[in-house]
Amino acid sequence: MKITLEQVEYVATLGRLYLTEEEKSKYLNQLDDILKYMDTLAAVDAENVEPMASPVELFNPLRDDIVKPSLPIDEALANAPALEGPSFKVPKIIE
Repeated sequence: MKITLEQVEYVATLGRLYLTEEEKSKYLNQLDDILKYMDTLAAVDAENVEPMASPVELFNPLRDDIVKPSLPIDEALANAPALEGPSFKVPKIIE
């Protein structure tokens, strides 16, 4: 598919872009190359290709869940600005 200068100007107008003649020529070539590549992709036989969400297999490298000793309460609360028993005291935000 060949793109025209009028189509480049139309797309620029839709995007509220003000292009110089040099930029129009540059984008004309770039958009034409993109459309040629789309034609190439359309020619690929993908009839038996199963749809996928990502071309790369996604996985979460999780570590084993191992029980370990916790931080002692005294150390966890050591830098708290306010305490109420064995808990942090925070300002009330919901009436």
